[in-house]
This record gives sequence, C-alpha cells and structure tokens, in this order.
Amino acid sequence: MDISSILQKEELNKEDLIFLLGRTEQDELKQLYNAAYEVKKEWVGNVDYYRGLLEFSNRCIKNCNYCGIRRDNGEVERFDTPREDILIMARWCYEQQYGSVTLQSGERQDEAFIDFVEGLLRDIKSIGNGALGITLCVGEQTKETYQRWYNAGAHRYLLRIESCNPKLYATLHPQDGHHKWDVRKACLDSLAEIGYQVGTGVMIGLPGQTLEDLAEDILFYKKQNIAMIGMGPYVVHHNTPLGKKVCEAGLDTAEARAERLRLSINMVAVTRLFLKDVNIAATTAMQTLHPLGREMALKAGANILMPLVTLPQFRSQYQLYDNKPCLEDGQEQCRNCLSARVASVGDTVGWGKWGDSPHFFNNLK
Repeated sequence: MDISSILQKEELNKEDLIFLLGRTEQDELKQLYNAAYEVKKEWVGNVDYYRGLLEFSNRCIKNCNYCGIRRDNGEVERFDTPREDILIMARWCYEQQYGSVTLQSGERQDEAFIDFVEGLLRDIKSIGNGALGITLCVGEQTKETYQRWYNAGAHRYLLRIESCNPKLYATLHPQDGHHKWDVRKACLDSLAEIGYQVGTGVMIGLPGQTLEDLAEDILFYKKQNIAMIGMGPYVVHHNTPLGKKVCEAGLDTAEARAERLRLSINMVAVTRLFLKDVNIAATTAMQTLHPLGREMALKAGANILMPLVTLPQFRSQYQLYDNKPCLEDGQEQCRNCLSARVASVGDTVGWGKWGDSPHFFNNLK
C-alpha cells in the first residue's frame, strides 16, 4: 500500500485506517500529519478553542485499574472544591474570554452530588447571561440525571468509552459489577437522545491493544455519531494495578512511552481524516510524554485545548496518571503558555466562543 494514494481517497475503509495508524517512518508521518492539518483547516478552521478545566472533586466510587484517583488508592487526599471557589474560577474563565468550561470530577451517583452539580450549572449559566459553554465530565449516570443537568445548562458531555473492545475494556476494570461496557455504551446513547453534544475517547497504547482495535475505535466514533473526541496515550500511575503490572513487565521504558505518543498523534490525524468536522482535543497526557505533545496534536488535526483552572491547592490530588504537567502553573501562566503553543503552530485562539462541534450541527440539518 502507498500512503500517498490512500491520503488522496475520498473515503477511507478499515484497512486504510489500520495502515495509516501503523506508520512509523518520518516521511510518511509528515505526509499523514500535513494531510490531517489541511482537513482541519478546511472543515473546522485553524482556530483552537479553550475549555477551562475545573477539576472540582476527586472523590470516586469507581475502582478503575489504571486511574490514580480510584476508590482504593489510599495515597490520595480527597477534596471537594467549595461552590464559591468554583464560581470564582468560572467567572475568571469568562473574563479571560475562554468561552467554555469543563467541569470534571471523580464519579459519584448520590443525590447530594447530583443536586450539587445541578445547582452549580445554574450558577455558572448566570455568569455573563449564559455566556459560558459548559462541558460535563462526571461519569456514568442515569438518563434522568443527565436530563436534569442538561435542563440546568450543560450542553456537552464527555464520557470516554476507553476502548470499544469489551474484552480490552474488561482488563481496565475490576469485575465487580460496577464497571460494565454495556452500561457505559448505554450512557452515550442516553446523552445523544437528550440532545447533548456527545464526546468520547479511548486510551492509546494499552497492553494487548492492536491497530485493529484502534481502527475499530474510530469506526465506533462514526457509528455513535460522536461530536467531540478526547483521547490520548496511556500514561502509568504508579499506585494502580495496571500501572504496577506494566512497570513490572518492563513496558514503561522511554522507547515504549515514545511509541504510545506516536500512536496517539497518529490516532488524532487518522480520526481527523476520517471524521472531518468533529472536535478533537490535544490532551494533557500528550504533553506528559513530550514537552511539545499538544503542539504535535494540533499540527495533526486537533482543535481543542483544556487549560487547567483547578485551584492550585488541589491539583496534586487530581492526578489520573504520573507526572501530570502544569501542576505548579498559575491560571494566568497556563493561559499565556497555551496561547504561545497555539501561535507556534500557526493557529489562532477562538476567544470568547463556545467552539461547538460543527459535526453536531451538520447532523441536525
């Protein structure tokens, strides 16, 4: 197969996706990333949008095998950000013209949490007369809960499927009845039925994961009519079952991490080529594996960035993986740093705009 001929095709098939994902030669990678960036410019523009990321609580009922804030990690000091402080940071995002915020936390399903999030959404929507777009990333909930939050002002929801392969998904979670692939998939369906712009994504470079798995993930995005995609490399957390297993097997070498990053950038590029008008995030995990990881993703087709606005005193307690960057940066510093990164790749920032997924609206027509 020849990469040039595949990149010129109007429609890519599964075999094409697998071929492109597997590219490793620098010349071929350059062709792949350049082609993806051209599609980005044509379909969503070389404008990158901010989602001020507010990690407001690390309490979690789930016990995922890879996650640093899993329920059984006793090393983590649990926190809940006071409502007033969340609103101060949301207002800061509004004043800085971020356009949108993302509210993220560990997963809870109790009524107190549901009520808290509902009230928080209404309070944030009162800032600037509804000026801020809101993405929620707070896990699996009932359809009724999703509807309440939608009615309160959330309009985007990110729930990563982690892998569309149920067998691979099972290796990431304890088999305790609380981590079911079918339940997660049903949540994505419920969110779409309510009217959210639905986001999902996968971890890339997992033990046992194949190029075919990743190609199937991209096909899953299309089948589910996903509007926004947040995906990135698997990054080890030292105090998790999966992290310990990976390290003991010698699978977290510098070479292995570089391979996971390359595969992740390939996923961004191939997803952009296949799903032209979706939003794709340049995730922080990419920067964890390379100082310019997020710039690499932007140049390969990503168009969403999530500057950290979590309160500084809580950041070290919200580490899903080791060596998370920007923990010491103030929000002003993070804003300026990301703006410089965007400018360095020739893009501009969509200040004051929600930056919704064109795909979502194109599918309403």
